Amino acid sequence: MNNTLIQRRTVLLGGMLLGAGVKAMAAPEPWPSRPIRLVVAGSAGAGGDIFARLIAEPLSRTLKQPVVVDAKPGANGLIACDTVAKAPGDGYTLLFAPSSSILINPVIHPKLPYNAETDLVPVTQVGAAGILLMTNPSTGFKNLADMVAYAKSHPGKLAYGSWGTGSSGHLAMEGIKAHYGLDMPHVPYKTIVTEVTDLIANNISVAFTDIASPIPHMRNGRLVALGQTGSQRWPATQDVPTLAEQGYKFEADGWYGVFAPAGTPTAIIDRLNEEINRLQKTDEVRQKIEGQNMIVPPSRTAKQFAASVKKDAAIWQGLAKVTDLSEK
Repeated sequence: MNNTLIQRRTVLLGGMLLGAGVKAMAAPEPWPSRPIRLVVAGSAGAGGDIFARLIAEPLSRTLKQPVVVDAKPGANGLIACDTVAKAPGDGYTLLFAPSSSILINPVIHPKLPYNAETDLVPVTQVGAAGILLMTNPSTGFKNLADMVAYAKSHPGKLAYGSWGTGSSGHLAMEGIKAHYGLDMPHVPYKTIVTEVTDLIANNISVAFTDIASPIPHMRNGRLVALGQTGSQRWPATQDVPTLAEQGYKFEADGWYGVFAPAGTPTAIIDRLNEEINRLQKTDEVRQKIEGQNMIVPPSRTAKQFAASVKKDAAIWQGLAKVTDLSEK
């Protein structure tokens, strides 16, 4: 065989191998092929962290990749939202946030470092519930009327806590104040955990909290629930009347949601939506969700969830504007 023929065959073989290498490099990476980071808008041990872990563990088994929960508290979820909004849209960074972080922050903080409508893509809803109006037993309050009566007769003396400016707890109490004509200073906390700790220590007398964190303290008598928001009484607080039952009409339900950065492929969004919806319906996860005082919502597609987010935004943002809480 002459050298010319050998050279031609060598060039041809090299070209074939190079072409195969280029095709291999261009082939899309199967998703998921590495751990997924689930950024939680809240502190470790609080409601968001609890519910995120209820989903993360079985989702890890389903996807055959670790789903790592990363709690980022502060600014009513703004820090966590910003982190995910700026992450690559590759399906490996997701957001787990309460409705208040998604719906209220754009009104309270009009100069957000991200655009909540365009930078975060709704994936699916996790759970549905309200929030709890709590008090230290030393106040002697038993219901909403007791708190209102005291606040009216002691203007400016009864401070209340929430887990941050712009949280649903903040807006809910500002709505109550406006409705009853109350003067109650607001004490914003960075996390629900520190808020509940101060409430137990009687450093603050009343506070709105999430639906899950105070339950153990209610059962041992260290805290008393005055009411709960939402359209119904929730699984673990059936003996606590809603605010609507007590004469203050406020029936908006809260929720947690999973969101992805803009640009995340639709196939990944739909896969996550289907898997998380399916997991919530299993006995294992449903019982744990109900045990933490939430209910499992009806399954919705990602597009249907996005539509419900838009509808809920009108309710909460309307309240934010009425109470005039936006930054000037």
